[in-house]
Amino acid sequence: MARFRRKSCITLIALVLLVLIIIVVLKALTPDDSPASGPVAVGLILDRKKDILIQRQNNDKPDKIKINDSFKSDKDAELEATLKKFPPPNYYLHAFYYVWYGNPKFDGKYIHWDHLQLPHWDSKVAQGYPQGRHSPPDDIGSNFYPLLGAYSSKDPSIIEAHMQQLRTAAIGVIAVSWYPPNLKDDNGEPVDDIVPLLLEVAHKYQIKVAFHIEPYRGRDEATMFSNVKFIIEKYGSHPAFFRYQTNTGKLLPLFYVYDSYLMNLEQWAKLLKHTESNSIRDTPYDAIFIALLVEEKHKRDIVTAGFDGVYTYFATNGFSYGSTQRNWDSIKAFCEDNNLLFIPSVGPGYIDTSIRPWNFQNTRNRINGRYYETSLTAALEARPDFISITSFNEWHEGTQIEMAIPKTGQTAYLDYLPNKPAIYLEITRKWAAIFGGERRKWQE
Repeated sequence: MARFRRKSCITLIALVLLVLIIIVVLKALTPDDSPASGPVAVGLILDRKKDILIQRQNNDKPDKIKINDSFKSDKDAELEATLKKFPPPNYYLHAFYYVWYGNPKFDGKYIHWDHLQLPHWDSKVAQGYPQGRHSPPDDIGSNFYPLLGAYSSKDPSIIEAHMQQLRTAAIGVIAVSWYPPNLKDDNGEPVDDIVPLLLEVAHKYQIKVAFHIEPYRGRDEATMFSNVKFIIEKYGSHPAFFRYQTNTGKLLPLFYVYDSYLMNLEQWAKLLKHTESNSIRDTPYDAIFIALLVEEKHKRDIVTAGFDGVYTYFATNGFSYGSTQRNWDSIKAFCEDNNLLFIPSVGPGYIDTSIRPWNFQNTRNRINGRYYETSLTAALEARPDFISITSFNEWHEGTQIEMAIPKTGQTAYLDYLPNKPAIYLEITRKWAAIFGGERRKWQE
C-alpha cells in the first residue's frame, strides 16, 4: 500500500511538472507584442501599423515626384524636339504684333473684329460708302479671314499657335503694339495685362519681345519717360525682353515709337539728348529709340530730336517717303552719316477697304507672294541693321503674314490661294536665312 502511494505521488509530481513545462513552453511561444500582452502591447501594434503606413506614404511620395519629374522631362523633351523642327530665330528680323483682338469667350465681347467702317473725311465722298460696325464672327473688319478664327489675344492657345507660326518663319523678335495701363486705342481695350503671358510663351519658343509704343492723348516727354520706366521695371528682367548690344557695348532695350513726329522736337530732345538735365540717357532706363520716318524732312528732325534710328512701318510702297523702296538706299546712307540704325519695314501687301471702304488707291496686291519678295529684296539691298515686317497680324490693313483661309458667306474674303495658308511664313523663313547669310558677309 505504501509502495502504491509512493508511485501515485511520483506520478502526480511528474504530471504537475509536465503541466508546468507545457505552460512555460506556450509562454515562450507567445510573442511579446501580441494582443495577449495587454493594452501596452496593443498600443505598440497600432504605433507599428502607423509607422508602416507612414513609411508606405513616404515611399509613395518619391514615386509621385519621379512621375512628375518624368512628366516634366517628357514635356521638355517634346518642346525641345518641336523647336528642333523650326529654323533658328533671326533676332535681326522683327515683326509688328497686335494684341488688341477679343471675343466673347475670353473678353465678354468681340474687340477689333467688329471694327467700324470709317467714313471718308469729305462728307460728300463718305455718303457713297457703307458705314457702321462689322458683325463677327462671320463678318469681321478684315479683307482676309484668319485660320484661327475671330480669336482673343488673351487666349493662351492662340498665343501658343502664334509663337509656333513665328518660329516657322524664323522671326526672332515681335514688336508688340503697346499702350500704357488703362489706356487704349479708339476701337479696343487696354492691352498691357496681356504682356506677362506673352513674354512667358515667347520665351518658351526662344522669341524676344520689344515694345512698339503707340500714340495716345497727352503723350509727351514726361509720360514717355514714365512709360519706359514702367516697361523696364515691370518686364526688363524677363529673359524674353529684347535688348540690343550697341557699338559701345551697352545692352539696351529697343523701343519703336509710332507716329513719333506728333511730338515736337523740343519735347523729344528733353528726353533723348544727353545734354538735357531730365534726359533718360545714362539712367537705368536708357534705351534705343526708333522713330517713324514718314516725310523726307523728318530725317533731320529725327537727328535733332536725339533718336537712335528710324523705321518706315507702312507696307504700301509709295505711300510715304519712308515706305517708298527706291528711297531706302539714300535713307541708309543718311543713317550711316548720322550714326542711326536703319530698319526698313516690309510687308506682303496692303488692303484696308474692310475698315476704309473708300481707300482703294493704297491697295497693294500680294501677287501670290511676289510683292513681299520684292520688298524683302529691296530691304536687303539697302544693307539694313534690322528688317521689320508689317505685320504678323494687323488684319484690318491686310498686312498679315499669319495664316489665313478661304471663307465664303455674306462677306467675300480674299485668301492666299493657290498657295497654302503658311505661304507667307515660308517666304519669311527663306529670307530670314538669306538675311542672316548677308549680315555675316557684311561683317567680314
